[in-house]
Amino acid sequence: MDIRALVVDPDAPGSLRLGTAAEPQPAPNQLVLAVRHISLNRGEVAFAGRRPAGTVHGYDAAGVVVRAAADGTGPAVGARVAASGARAWAQRMAVDTTAVAEVPVQVDLADAAALPMAGITALRTLRSRSILGRRVLITGAAGGVGRYAVQLAALGGAHVIASVGSAARADGLTDLGAHEVVVGLQGIDRPVDLILDNVGGPQLAAAWELLAPGGGVQNIGWASDEPAVFAPYSLFSIGPSKTMSTFGDVHEVGPDLATLLEFVAAGRLSPEVDWHGSWERVTEAAQALLERRIAGKVVLDVEPAAVD
Repeated sequence: MDIRALVVDPDAPGSLRLGTAAEPQPAPNQLVLAVRHISLNRGEVAFAGRRPAGTVHGYDAAGVVVRAAADGTGPAVGARVAASGARAWAQRMAVDTTAVAEVPVQVDLADAAALPMAGITALRTLRSRSILGRRVLITGAAGGVGRYAVQLAALGGAHVIASVGSAARADGLTDLGAHEVVVGLQGIDRPVDLILDNVGGPQLAAAWELLAPGGGVQNIGWASDEPAVFAPYSLFSIGPSKTMSTFGDVHEVGPDLATLLEFVAAGRLSPEVDWHGSWERVTEAAQALLERRIAGKVVLDVEPAAVD
């Protein structure tokens, strides 16, 4: 029996539309989730059109387990879980049991759906080095990854500098834990130890000059869509090596997802859901993301399948 899903359609606005897909067939180490909420990430929306037409898109979901994994791992039928895996934007998804976490009773499923990709990215990049007492610069701080990173960096004892594209995008970041909020890189007059970069382009090259010896840049996104040009010899540094790293580690995220959910349950991490509506409004939500009219996360409610 077919299910409803958000599928890639290059001719649709934003290259996404509600369509149908086959019921997922889980591997032995996968459970089947009746999806109740999904979350959109800007990169997923921006690059949807590059995937084959008809592909079920997306990675972030939360819902209820309707079929436990055949190998006996993972949550039981009826468990409320958040999940990170391919083909998430559908009424049902098959997902590895290592990529899910049970949702505490204090946490709404819609909030849980906002966490996987952006939250894991923020958590794992901040763990790339010790941040206690260090200066951490987060660019693109008004977005989903950025707003989680600001909160988590503050929890980890960092001095947090949140960089945004305009003054209007600065709202709320001080309340989330930012010690400084700047537009671009204006006013940063001391070296920083870690940069979580969501912007790329010329700003990345300029941010590199702010990096202290021994510091590192974690390349998360490239929202500028512009090349980064480094001046001759700018990558040479006397003293401990400065590093620049890519990030794409989404392997076995379940334990880290559980950590994020525990923070939310304890009131230590805000899910930062700025736009919440039906998946029938996916075009509207996607456009708002692409136009940077969202401060934080977008969550869409999924119509239950007839058999749920």
